[in-house]
Amino acid sequence: MLKRGVWQGMVAGLAAAAVMTAAEKLEQRFTGRPDSYVPARVLARLTGLPERPPAEARGLNLTMHYGQAVLLGAVRGIMAQAGLRGPWASGMFTVVRLTNDQILENATGVGAPPQSWPRRELAVDVLHKAVYGFATGMIADLLAARDGRGPGQRHAAKRPGRRPDAGPLPRHATASR
Repeated sequence: MLKRGVWQGMVAGLAAAAVMTAAEKLEQRFTGRPDSYVPARVLARLTGLPERPPAEARGLNLTMHYGQAVLLGAVRGIMAQAGLRGPWASGMFTVVRLTNDQILENATGVGAPPQSWPRRELAVDVLHKAVYGFATGMIADLLAARDGRGPGQRHAAKRPGRRPDAGPLPRHATASR
């Protein structure tokens, strides 16, 4: 289950990064907002590479943008395989994506805490990360659904509603497929 979830999530994350990029380009066409090179700066700091001017940083930018999306997609794939699917799970995952960005940006000194950002900039970032989070979720959920219900879904179906006496599924019912 975990291995399948990782690969399905990585595929979902890659596809969702393309969706997010298309949404960003559409938004930039309307708002006039320039490209962000924060991903390139973060990757340069994480790897010890010298920072480059935007004209030379495109490769680093794309590497970080897509690499981060693919790696984090693995988390959403595991969530889907476990039975955490649908909009609620995609909302939880969107928070994971936002948190990951902020940890890396703030730890490297490239970014500042979101509460210090101009509200419009914050709204745009949250919107694009939500596009990524929900697109990743939709794709990961579709891929996981081909394998049937996850353990969490089987447990919920055993006795609907959250009940203290429901107990866990037997071990054999949660074994990796």
